Amino acid sequence: MPTVKSTIRATGRHERTPTDRPESRPGSRLRGRLRPRILLALLTACTSLTSVAQSERLDLPDMGASADTILSRQEEEDYAKALVRQMRAYEVLVEDPLINGFFEDMGYRLASNSDRPDKPFTFVVLNQPVVNAFAAPGGVVALFNGLILAADDENEIAGVLAHEIAHITQLHLYRALENQQSMTIPIALAMLGLVLAGGGSGEAIQGALIGGQAAAQQAQIFFTRQNEYEADRIGISTMSRAGYDPAGMGEFFEKMSRITRAMGEGPPEFLRTHPVSVSRIAEADNRAANMPKPKPSDGRDFYLVQARLRALTEKIPDTAIEWFNHRKDRADVGEAETDALFYGTAIALQRKGDYDEARKLLQNLLDRQQHVAYELQLADLDLDSGHHEAAIARLADLYHAFPGNHAISMQYAESLLKRQDPEQAQTAEVVLRQQLLSHPENPALYELYARSANVAGDRVRAKEAIAESYYLRGGVHEAAMQLQELVAEEDLDYYERARITARINELRLELAKLGQEEPED
Repeated sequence: MPTVKSTIRATGRHERTPTDRPESRPGSRLRGRLRPRILLALLTACTSLTSVAQSERLDLPDMGASADTILSRQEEEDYAKALVRQMRAYEVLVEDPLINGFFEDMGYRLASNSDRPDKPFTFVVLNQPVVNAFAAPGGVVALFNGLILAADDENEIAGVLAHEIAHITQLHLYRALENQQSMTIPIALAMLGLVLAGGGSGEAIQGALIGGQAAAQQAQIFFTRQNEYEADRIGISTMSRAGYDPAGMGEFFEKMSRITRAMGEGPPEFLRTHPVSVSRIAEADNRAANMPKPKPSDGRDFYLVQARLRALTEKIPDTAIEWFNHRKDRADVGEAETDALFYGTAIALQRKGDYDEARKLLQNLLDRQQHVAYELQLADLDLDSGHHEAAIARLADLYHAFPGNHAISMQYAESLLKRQDPEQAQTAEVVLRQQLLSHPENPALYELYARSANVAGDRVRAKEAIAESYYLRGGVHEAAMQLQELVAEEDLDYYERARITARINELRLELAKLGQEEPED
């Protein structure tokens, strides 16, 4: 069974994304282009920070040396997109629609109830087994899968997200950057690239985003004590307004303070980047006690997503199954979490190829309570076990019952492409075009659309979509080259040629800003 690295398919399968030709995905070629540039940037940083900035791949605004220079909304959005593209280029993001969708919804729910609901935010999950989270300029908030798996309930994760959101809304990140007098954002991204290329820890990633010195110093404290208390205070209020139990923040801090690593390796990374004291925990608890309590929830959706994350990211399925079985034996596990543990077990069994046992568990869960997650996994199981028509029928029903649902749409389109039928591929095209309107920054969506367009016979749209997927994975040069090859073909009509030429010109401008060569005519 193949191991899970960074890209987790929405369907629970783990495979390379097919394209219209074998060489069309940048993959290792893109990483090969990035690593030498970033290593060179690090070496040059020893003598000339300016040279590092010039060699950086990403077109990011320069924040200068003062926190008084605040990014405009457009600059923040541009920086956030560039940062996410960089992380995708190094394949460190979890890209499962169900998992991402849950934490995006949680993040936006909190952000809309913050003191700056107008600020742009981007929420991502990193496939790294460390207990940490970080906030970056531009409104990017990242949760590491180790932190998600360590939480007892959704309120603890909401507490972490609310805390990180407060760091952004209160401009703590800009104040930290002000202390790095010569640190510009392009240089910070060069350092981030180096950390990602080397499989760096969450602490090192946070350091790279704040400054070069922080990236090199394991004990660096990124925010002042005052910043941390302020983020706690504002975050707890945000949690309460958003309908989460504000006690979750203090509970998670207290849990982290009790955890020690085996063989004296020190506290979890979260404590090194977010130091917690007894007085800080007490203050968080006291503040939460004075907030209204939300209506109790069984947390079923969180537990399902948490179990899915564990089942998909554990390298050996049997390890995940053993963990689920051990957890089920605990007396303090409620019904909602127990169901999630069976759901996670079914996904792990499917990864092993034990389809019959997986189907029994999923069908039993569905018989007791309807849930989209069970339906989607059963459809995926049908596809894996060769029951294509049953999968398509199930997904078609879901698609019409929940119009616009991203996870359902992605899986439905993929099922329609299973048999390479042009008519079904045309249906997939329609489904995916609707999703592109609401998820224009999703490279997996463009890759799937490219497959559907190719099978449906729309070769031009397929190649355009592949180019966009390159771009969203950090391959600006590769995207431009793909389109340059396409526009040279003689059978394009006037509108196709005009559309493609316009996009090439946009990419050329971006390449010029990055100091890279333009694609040859």
